[in-house]
Amino acid sequence: MNILSAILYGIIQGLTEFLPVSSSGHLAIAGAILGKGDIEADNFTFFILLHLATLVAVLIVYAKDVFPLIPAFFRMIGKLFRGKHRMADFDDREKMVIYIIIATLPLVAAVFITDYVEAISSYVKIVGGILILNGAVLFLSDRISKGSKELCDIKPRNALTVGLCQLLAVFPGLSRSGSTITGGRLCGFSREFAVKFSFILSIPAIIGANIFKIPDMVKNPVPAADIPAYAVGMLVAALTGIAAMKLLAYISRKSDFRIFSVYCVTVGILAVIFG
Repeated sequence: MNILSAILYGIIQGLTEFLPVSSSGHLAIAGAILGKGDIEADNFTFFILLHLATLVAVLIVYAKDVFPLIPAFFRMIGKLFRGKHRMADFDDREKMVIYIIIATLPLVAAVFITDYVEAISSYVKIVGGILILNGAVLFLSDRISKGSKELCDIKPRNALTVGLCQLLAVFPGLSRSGSTITGGRLCGFSREFAVKFSFILSIPAIIGANIFKIPDMVKNPVPAADIPAYAVGMLVAALTGIAAMKLLAYISRKSDFRIFSVYCVTVGILAVIFG
């Protein structure tokens, strides 16, 4: 791994992890363009570290929202043991913990379709078609729903809907952030809250997707010669991830996601034609 490649992959990971354009789809297409096949599989440890770097980015940007959820989790558990099971028994942060748990549960099903997802990643035309679908979904979501729900207004079923949308995003070409934001919008979330919920929901998603890979990573330590490149790639991924989150939050306040829709459709069409 050279430093220029590490910077390129760091930028791709940092931007596409949070912008609604599909990181897995871009990596699959980049691998085909560069003639390197499955880039992520061939650089196993490096991409785990990039995912962890984007996790750090979320914790930095949403520190004020995320860290109070830790004591809220334990308060919520305590209330459950005391027989308090109604949503009215929980404060807003405790409800946020519950909604994140509910929205994360559907990802368990991803374990059973991993082989199919990996197979699809090798077919650039299919990935391009899914990117076109991703663009269409983004375009429609802004026009179908004009909701204004905030945390105090949502229900457990809304969190489950967002979680099911997140499950669909395991397929390369469907953006995790785009799918969850769209799911939130269809449930009536305000665009700003849909974005925030999506990014905070990425924390357990990133951890869950990578935690079982850590033993394999330990068995394949980073070569000493690659440490500088890996470190630079992680830094770039974290910084671009922070920039991407702030950009999407700004766009959610000022505009819609039309630009991302057009981008996904354009890249998807090119992938279908030339893939």
